[in-house]
Amino acid sequence: MQNTKIQEEWFSKGEQYATEVNKMVDFGEKNGWDKWKGKDPEDTRSDLAEEVFNLLKTANRNNDTENFREFFPPAHTPIIPLFENRSQSIEQLHFISDQKIVFATGTSYEKRQAYLLDHGQVTELDENIQAVGKSKQGNIFAIAKPGKISIYKGWDGDLINEFQLNETSELGITNLIPFNDGSKLLLVTSFGIYLISQKEEKLIHPLNEDNEEDWTPDIDMENAGLSNDNSYIAVGDQSYDHRILDPEGNTLGSIGAQSSYPHFCLFSKDDSQLITNSCHFYNGITIGINSDQYVGANIEAYTESDEYTVIDEEMRVYAGTATQDYYILGDAYGYIKAFDKEGKQLWRYFLGSTISGMTLSDDEKTLWVAAHSGILHQLKLDKGQRDTHTIGNGNHYEEFRLLIWKDEPQIWKW
Repeated sequence: MQNTKIQEEWFSKGEQYATEVNKMVDFGEKNGWDKWKGKDPEDTRSDLAEEVFNLLKTANRNNDTENFREFFPPAHTPIIPLFENRSQSIEQLHFISDQKIVFATGTSYEKRQAYLLDHGQVTELDENIQAVGKSKQGNIFAIAKPGKISIYKGWDGDLINEFQLNETSELGITNLIPFNDGSKLLLVTSFGIYLISQKEEKLIHPLNEDNEEDWTPDIDMENAGLSNDNSYIAVGDQSYDHRILDPEGNTLGSIGAQSSYPHFCLFSKDDSQLITNSCHFYNGITIGINSDQYVGANIEAYTESDEYTVIDEEMRVYAGTATQDYYILGDAYGYIKAFDKEGKQLWRYFLGSTISGMTLSDDEKTLWVAAHSGILHQLKLDKGQRDTHTIGNGNHYEEFRLLIWKDEPQIWKW
């Protein structure tokens, strides 16, 4: 890679921008944002983006991306004009093995395309796949195609169950969560959350508790979680508080929103805590309750209480995962942040654009994070930052990112 003028400008301006952002965020978190009197940093490289993107494509064709990345560390802000009309959501990320994951592009109301990512190489899967899910334990995969959902033991393993869909067959699938034994699954849609088994397609959220005649289960911000041992289900959406259910879908407790709209939920890796996030515009509040409270939980909305732990008071959470020791949550601003069960922030790391999906390797060393920008990131956790362009204090090494954009002839690796 020649040491050209554009390379020098990209590198020096990017380094300066990252340094200034990190300085500002460090100050704001330690002293309060109302105390910050400096100017907001500005990344002025957008005029270089098209040329750098063309150089990136050349590097991909020449199999020279490692060298390219050294001279042109990736950035989010300058390339916003490039992906404004090309971006697409990347969702349903699931770890398979080693450096291999499955993921899908497109939202529940769009035509999806599923892919395998294996050691940096991307392969298209069957175009009829509408959604992919994975169990919390047991390595069970669910693959939805028109009218049916097939359950496999292992990604390339035996078919162990199959559900023919009737009343839910035409619904766009937001999320699929099979149970650890493959006997049933959670089907999350914008027209209700269902518990699917051989005997029924049971609507478990929302409930028509007042028996209204014109009632429909039409919802927004639909979200659900399944405990790792499958003993508990959590469900919620914009208009209904989070509820905790038993494995048959019966209500055990409720958790009122501490911000405006229930938006996300996640069980800790050991199931000792359930966290729920509610949002207002681009911000939100995440709280956690302990497992001995699941049965009979009755957390009042907008009420400070000793019955829950405040995990975070800033993020509108879109995606997350749990390690043995902490949560990793992705927000509307493009940050991923780690919190322990007491609400201590352990680190933050900026990727850019609203986070849309996340999965973690079984050894907890590799994290894949996707965004609505149409970019998928592969990070080595705690390996050390790769360069001086990293925004955030997370000590992580981005191995590469993939630009999976609409109307592009191929996926570009950066």
